[in-house]
Amino acid sequence: MKVFLDTNVLASALATRGLCAELFEFVLAEHELVASAELLAELERILTAKLRIPAAVTAGFISLIAESSEVVREPGPIPDGIPDPDDAPLIAAALAGGAKCFVTGDKALLDLGAVAAMPILSPRQFWERTRLGQLPITHNS
Repeated sequence: MKVFLDTNVLASALATRGLCAELFEFVLAEHELVASAELLAELERILTAKLRIPAAVTAGFISLIAESSEVVREPGPIPDGIPDPDDAPLIAAALAGGAKCFVTGDKALLDLGAVAAMPILSPRQFWERTRLGQLPITHNS
């Protein structure tokens, strides 16, 4: 299954050893990660400027994501109803990349529930739904 992990999930995956890190590893191993050039640029900015992750570590993580994912170069049309205009290109990229799920910690996006039949789930919701069989466990399912 194609999955788009939002910037906040990816930043948490690198910065902490918790659910987001486990979820990132699970998606890499069992699913198809979808990303975008904009997401990679935003992630690099957040990791270096906001979280003060060393540049070499940040570059390695960005490289891992770029090499392990389908990077959408042309995000497509911006969907209506996205509360934060900064999030709209990421949602558009997820849709253009055929993601079946958008995983985020952003409450405003979570409140939408779905965009164009693509569910928007918290990391915990994604983890629980895959474990309960409510989402395909692997891309082969």
